Amino acid sequence: MATLPTELPTTPLRQRMLDDMAMRAMKARTQHDYVRHVRAFAAFLRRSPDTATAEDGRRFQVHQREHGISESVIGATVSALRFLFGVTLDRPDLSRKLVLAPRARKLPDVLSVDEVARLLEAAPGIKYRAALGVAYGAGLRVSEVAHLKADDIDSKRMLIRIEEGKGRKDRNAMLSPQLLELLRLWWREGKRRSVLLPHGWLFPGRSYTDPISTRQLHRAVCEAAEAAGIRKRVSPHTLRHSFATALYTKVATRTIRAVTGPLDWLMALMEGRTPAG
Repeated sequence: MATLPTELPTTPLRQRMLDDMAMRAMKARTQHDYVRHVRAFAAFLRRSPDTATAEDGRRFQVHQREHGISESVIGATVSALRFLFGVTLDRPDLSRKLVLAPRARKLPDVLSVDEVARLLEAAPGIKYRAALGVAYGAGLRVSEVAHLKADDIDSKRMLIRIEEGKGRKDRNAMLSPQLLELLRLWWREGKRRSVLLPHGWLFPGRSYTDPISTRQLHRAVCEAAEAAGIRKRVSPHTLRHSFATALYTKVATRTIRAVTGPLDWLMALMEGRTPAG
């Protein structure tokens, strides 16, 4: 686990906190941010944070408010101090006066069935069309799409296996017949181009030994949205959110139809048929 570069000499307390974060496999960026927020708290106290009291935490938050610190920074500071107090110092009681203000959540844009179909049709090539189709048709995160392997597609049980998704837990996602057909089109094309290896990545990157990058998928979505004349802010997460919205707003027998509608449309267009309206 990578440790953090720090501009100041590493004190025993900071090293202990770094070790605690490393043992929990926290990302280097998170470690860096936690150390930065604790350092700001120490600068406010003008003494070591291990001498802090619950009232010191409260005063620090009042100080942040008075200086116009954003809600996101205050929230991140609370997380850092709760880790320091609760884990490194084993004093969870010191967090009792820390306040985590609720943040207003802006609902992400959702694409209609028509917009999803247009976006998929405008995707730059069959590989991206299939990858974005998976993001929508199976509701996968962009990192999950990027790291799919050919063996993860279970056409017998009509499932997609996602290894170590969010929370590092394996799970299965549904595989509709329309999505399977789209993946098969890509599989045939990828084999023809000799970019798909046995047991290899389903969506290889510039080098077929590496998976496609999330940045490439983001760029493909933006290009497709622009080409399709979609003015909403679109990302791979938009496709996943649109999938979830379809699931939550349709009931039992209409669910599969709702979430595969754009794929039906796309397959019909690719086969030269008139999409059923």
